[in-house]
Amino acid sequence: MSRPRQDRMLSLLVREGEWVTASTLADALGVTPRSIRTYVTAINARVPGGSAIESGPSGYRAGADAAVALRASAAADAGTPRDRLYTLVRALLGSADGIDVFETADRLHVSPATLEADLGRVRSLLGGTGITLERQASTARLRGTEVAQRRLLSTLAHDEMEAGAFDFDALRRTLGGTSVGAKVLGQFKVDLVARLGELGYYVNEFGIVDVLMHIAIAADRVSQGRALEASGTETATEDRRTIAGLLDELVREHLDVVLGQGDLDHLAVLVLTRVVAPGAAAPRERARENLDPELEQVVRDVVESAASEFLVDIAHEDFILRLSLHVQNLRQRADAQAWSRNPLTRSLKTSYPMIFEVAVYIAGRLDERVGLSLLDDEIAYIAMHVGGHLERTRSREQLLTATIVCPGYYELHELLRSSVDRSLGRSIEVVGVDTRADPQWDDIHTDLILSTIDPPTPSDRVIRVQPFFTDADLERVQSGASRVRRGRRLARLRAELARYFPAGAFTRDLGGVADQEEAIRRLAEPLTAQNVIDDEYIERAIHREQLSSTAFTDALAMPHAIEMTATRTAISIGIADPSLGWGDARVQVVALVAFSESDRAAFQTVFEQFVEVFSERESVQRIVRRAADLPSFLDELTAVIDG
Repeated sequence: MSRPRQDRMLSLLVREGEWVTASTLADALGVTPRSIRTYVTAINARVPGGSAIESGPSGYRAGADAAVALRASAAADAGTPRDRLYTLVRALLGSADGIDVFETADRLHVSPATLEADLGRVRSLLGGTGITLERQASTARLRGTEVAQRRLLSTLAHDEMEAGAFDFDALRRTLGGTSVGAKVLGQFKVDLVARLGELGYYVNEFGIVDVLMHIAIAADRVSQGRALEASGTETATEDRRTIAGLLDELVREHLDVVLGQGDLDHLAVLVLTRVVAPGAAAPRERARENLDPELEQVVRDVVESAASEFLVDIAHEDFILRLSLHVQNLRQRADAQAWSRNPLTRSLKTSYPMIFEVAVYIAGRLDERVGLSLLDDEIAYIAMHVGGHLERTRSREQLLTATIVCPGYYELHELLRSSVDRSLGRSIEVVGVDTRADPQWDDIHTDLILSTIDPPTPSDRVIRVQPFFTDADLERVQSGASRVRRGRRLARLRAELARYFPAGAFTRDLGGVADQEEAIRRLAEPLTAQNVIDDEYIERAIHREQLSSTAFTDALAMPHAIEMTATRTAISIGIADPSLGWGDARVQVVALVAFSESDRAAFQTVFEQFVEVFSERESVQRIVRRAADLPSFLDELTAVIDG
C-alpha cells in the first residue's frame, strides 16, 4: 500500500477543506476510486477512535484528526527503507572518518547486503550535490565541502516536512535527537524577528523559518567540530556586520554555542538574502548602497518589457528598486544553490494566474539576461512582489457602487452609511441614499443596493441589511459583492466564447498521450492547420512549460507561449479521462491557448476567467463527463458560467 499517496491524499483534503469525491481524488492521484477507499481506511487506522477523514454522500473531507494522522505517518516511517536511508546519510555526515559498513548494518539490524543496497541509494541521492561517496574496504565516507554537506542536511529536513508546513520536530529528526529543541528555536525566532524589526527591516516570515533551519544545522555541526572557515576574501558590508553581531548574540544566549566568523558570515548572508528587506522608512539611497547598478538596469528593462507585454502598471521606481534588491538576493542564492521554499506557490498560481504569468515572464527574461534559472517557489516570490504592487496601485475604478435604501427616521440612514463606509470603503463606494419607504427600484442602477426593507421583486443586487450594521450584514454584503464581481468576470468570458474556439479544436483522446510535450503538439494540430500558430509558437509553448508548469488548478493546464505571436487568440481543448500527469499535478482538461499581439486585452479575460471556471471541482466533473465534442463542451462551459 502506498503511504506517500495516502499522505498526498490527506494533504489534498486538508488543503481543500471541503467534500471531495472519490473519483476526483482518484484522478488527482492517478489511481482507481477503489484504491481511494482503501487509503481512507488505512489513514483512519492511524488514529484509533478518531477521525482523520470523514466519509459522506458527497465524498470525503479532512476530519478533526487529520493533522494527527499526518504526524503519525512521519513517526511510522521509522524503520522503513526511506528512514534507514536517511539514518545512513546522517551517520555519514556525522563522521568525518567514515563509517564501518558491517558495524552499521548490525546497528540498523539489517544484513550487510541490505546496507550495500542502501549505499547505492545514497549515491543516487548525492547526484548534483557536489558530494561523493567513497569506499575503502569496509569503510564508507562522504567527500565534499562543509557547505555542500549542510545543504544536503537541509534537503533531508525539507523532505521530512514535505507533507506540511515547517516542523521543528521534523528538523530534530533530521539532525538527530541531540539537536536543538523546538521550544528553544521558537523563542530564538521570536527574539530574532523583534530585533530585526528594531533595526528597521521588513521580515519575510516564509524565509525566516528556512534560515532557522540553517541556524540549527550550523549549531549542530559546530558542536561536532565542523565549523565553516572564514573566507577572508571580501569586505563585509555594514548590514552584514550588524546581522552577524546580532546572530552571534542570540546563538550564544539561546543555543549556548559559539559560532566562528565563517558561520556568522554565512548565516548573515542568508538572513540578508532570504529574510529581510529595508523597511518603508529606509531612504532609497540606503537601499541602493549595495545594489549592482547593472543588475538594476537589467531589472528595469525586464519590468518595462513586462508592463508593455501584459498591459500592467508595474514600471515604477519603488517597484523596480524592491524587485532589483530581491533579484540580487536571488542571484546570490542561485550561486549557492540555496533556494527558498514558498508555501503559497500553489495558491498563488491557482488564485492569481495572471499575476503568476507576469512573474514567469520576468523570470524567463532574467534567465535570458543574467542566466538566472528559477524554480516555481522563487517565481512565486516575484509574483508576490508583482501582486503587492498592483494591489497598492489599484484604481478606484474597481470599486463597486452601491445605493443605500433606508426609510428616513431621525439619522438612521446617516449612521448606516457611516458604518458601511467604515467597514467596506475600500471595496464599495456608496453613491446614493434613498430614504423613501417606496423607492423607485427600477431607477436604481448601482452595482448593489443595500436595503433595510424588502424589494417587491427579489434580486441578486439587493442585499438586506439592518439599520444598525452588524457583522452578519458585513458578511452578506461582502458575499454579494463577490458574486457581482465574479458574474462580471465570467460574463466577459461568456460573451467571447464563440470567437475563441475554432471548429475542430477539441479532442477527448488526451488520456493516452505520453507526456506534456506530446499533448501540446496534439492540441496544436488544428491551430496550425488554420494558420493560427506556427511551429515556432509550439516550441515556445513547450519552453514556457519548462519554466513553470501551467497546471493552474488541480484539473486544468493552460500551456501557451509567453510571446503573443498567434494570428488571433484561440484555444484548443483536450479532455484527459483518466487524468494526465502534468508537472507535479494531474489534470483532466488541457487548454492550449494561442494569444495574438493585437488582442492583448483578451489575455487577462481568457486567462483568469478560464482558470476560475476550472477551479471548481463540480464544474470540472460536469464538463469532463458531458463534453463529447466542441459544441457540447461550449454548451457545458456556458451552463457552468451562467450558474
